[in-house]
Amino acid sequence: MELLRLGPLGDEHPFVRDDDGVVRDLSSLTSDIDGAFLAADGIARVRAALAAGTLPETDAAGLRIGAPIARPTAVICIGMNYAAHAAESGALPPEHPVVFFKHPNTIVGPDDVVLLPPHAEKVDWEVELAVVIGKTARYLPSPEAARDVIAGYAVSNDVSERAFQIEVSGGQWSKGKCAETFNPLGPALVPADEVDPQALRLRSFVNGEARQDSSTADMVFPVLELVHHLSQYMVLEPGDVVNTGTPQGVALSGRFPYLADGDEMRIEIEGLGVQTQRVERVRLG
Repeated sequence: MELLRLGPLGDEHPFVRDDDGVVRDLSSLTSDIDGAFLAADGIARVRAALAAGTLPETDAAGLRIGAPIARPTAVICIGMNYAAHAAESGALPPEHPVVFFKHPNTIVGPDDVVLLPPHAEKVDWEVELAVVIGKTARYLPSPEAARDVIAGYAVSNDVSERAFQIEVSGGQWSKGKCAETFNPLGPALVPADEVDPQALRLRSFVNGEARQDSSTADMVFPVLELVHHLSQYMVLEPGDVVNTGTPQGVALSGRFPYLADGDEMRIEIEGLGVQTQRVERVRLG
């Protein structure tokens, strides 16, 4: 089962793709796939409606795919969570999770255009497993307890401008992470109980050329440990998105050129889907 939001930007509507690949309308259950829907046992209600055969089939051909979660209140990110990526960044694997934030308005659809800021010169791709929170999490007693607060998983591209992130950062990373369109998400939200988050292949391509190819098994801090850790320092709310880090193979390594106007990124995670973005430079005046 995959939860989807389809339609024009700002006018997306909720759908589900069932196990037979049929897309069905969820408007009888909810107006959107958001934190309130997830907190109200939305995924269980969708499954019940599918079993009852009450959701009408929809022809989704040609509809734009939006981000699978609407209006996340927070986008929390983990840095250097793959040892090889930490090494290519010139750092040792961290002793504790490195946490930073992206502005929630960076979230766009999986195939939407990614905009290069006017003066950006070092824009990078980062395939990541995104965790979507389904229940409020505060001071969780153990990593295993984190399993109960995760609604599902999605493909994420943590687009980054490395000069903004490192050279003019003032000691933090957010300048390089928060430009508009810098977090394509989706195509779907796959329920947590259908995914083994530590056994997923992640890959990225630029203009058809392979860049990243790794597994979530190589995370320094696995998903349940990350969510437990975060809950000790902040309250995670339904609909929040947690980007769990990227593996090696980014432009920051020096092995590949940074993104340029007209480039195409392909970002994919086994079992969760594929996203493709064209890169366009913002031109002022």
